[in-house]
Amino acid sequence: MSEIEVILVDAADRPLGKMEKLAAHTQGILHRAISVYVFNSRGELMLQRRASDKYHCAGLWSNTTCGHPLPQEATADAAQRRLYEEMGLRAQLTPVFELYYNLALGNGMSEHEYGHVFFACSDRLPCLNPQEADGWRYAALADIADDIAKNPRQFTPWFLHTFPRIPAQAAAFLAGNAATV
Repeated sequence: MSEIEVILVDAADRPLGKMEKLAAHTQGILHRAISVYVFNSRGELMLQRRASDKYHCAGLWSNTTCGHPLPQEATADAAQRRLYEEMGLRAQLTPVFELYYNLALGNGMSEHEYGHVFFACSDRLPCLNPQEADGWRYAALADIADDIAKNPRQFTPWFLHTFPRIPAQAAAFLAGNAATV
C-alpha cells in the first residue's frame, strides 16, 4: 500500500498534486475518492464488510466499494477498477453526486476527501477479494437506516456521513434504471 498515490485536490476538486495514500490519511490532506453503491432488482443495497486486516475501519460495514483514483486515472475508471478489485463485479456505473467530508477514523487518521458517488444496478453475486472485504449482504435501505440507528459503530464513518443522501437519490436512480439489472 505504501506505493499507492492519491490525487490531492482543493475544495472544488481541482488537482493539486499527488501523495502516498497512507500519508494523506495520516496527515489529513484533502484528496479525491470514489464510492460505489450497487443495488439489486429489489432495490436493496449491496454492503461489504471491510477485511479484518485493513489499516483502518477493519471489520466495519460500508458501501459496496470505495477507493481512490490513481494519478492520471479518470474518476469513473477508478470506480470501475475498485468495484472489480474489491467485489469481482463489473457493472454500468452512473455518477450520482459529489460531496466533501473530513472524518476522523481513529489511530490519528482521517478521511479528508472530495468524494464522487456512483450507483449501479446488478443482480450478480460478488466474488470478494479477501484482502479488501470478508463479508457482504444485500439490505433494504430502511433496514440499513434502522441498523445505523441501533449500531452506528458497525459502519464506516464515510458510509454514516453519506448514507442520509442515498435513499432519495436511489429512488430516482432505480426508477430510471430498473431494466438494466
